[in-house]
Amino acid sequence: MMLRLLLFALFIPICINAQVLKIRDRRPDALTGSQFAQSVSDTALSLKDRENIIYKAIKQGNIPNFYRKLVLITDSMKVNYQRMVISYYVLPDYIAIGTDADYFYCPMTPGLAQRVANKLKCSLPTRQLSDTIYQYAQIKLSPLPIPPTQAMTTMPIFIRHNQMVRSQLDSLGNRYTQGNLTAGDKKDVIISNRIYNDTSAYHVVIYGWHRLNGKAIQLVYAKHLNTWADYSHGIRLIQRDVWVNGKKMDIRKVLSSPTLNVLLSDEGPINKPYYPAKKFLNLF
Repeated sequence: MMLRLLLFALFIPICINAQVLKIRDRRPDALTGSQFAQSVSDTALSLKDRENIIYKAIKQGNIPNFYRKLVLITDSMKVNYQRMVISYYVLPDYIAIGTDADYFYCPMTPGLAQRVANKLKCSLPTRQLSDTIYQYAQIKLSPLPIPPTQAMTTMPIFIRHNQMVRSQLDSLGNRYTQGNLTAGDKKDVIISNRIYNDTSAYHVVIYGWHRLNGKAIQLVYAKHLNTWADYSHGIRLIQRDVWVNGKKMDIRKVLSSPTLNVLLSDEGPINKPYYPAKKFLNLF
């Protein structure tokens, strides 16, 4: 009880001042999710062109309104025998383009994911954050895998899986409210020391897609090249401002700290908690 009272006292100011995503207002004439998906479905469109179109749409604010209010997570653990409390704000679901009624989840390469995160003053999650977000999620969806084929990186499969997840959410009826913290619908593109340590070439590191029992289907995997993005990949954003015992800090400083990293990482300090955003793909 005393710990709960302490957490409440520490984070009253944060809870009152709800955080919103730092992004432009959506234009009334912007494409809906299904319209956008069709607009980038031309097979003649290169990966570079598709990713630039996705980035431009997000930069211009073409995301659903309910994505703009971030969800607060507060957690605690002992660090060097001292109880530490950390609070941070996360996107309620994996990033999507379109309207509240018609939106499209956007798989993307890690370079583009990092560009988007940088633009919105956010970070990608760690494995530990992926687990924690699932734990706190109000809506836990059962994963809907599609048998792997060469088509799993193509727009028709992206659209098919988008429809599957949207139908799953619709089936919940009044048990689901837009803006609820939602998980289980995609794997996470995560930040990890393995981005830089595994090989001489940069790879995308993925993890998650938790089953209803809390176990992740996808263990940490770093063998896909950095140009890989398939239908199962989701981009979850965490605001870079976090609070440790009520003190505002940059998430990157917490992740690289020799002591505080355990609040967000289960693999020790992450000194480069980001993907190279431009140069490594030669796409941008």
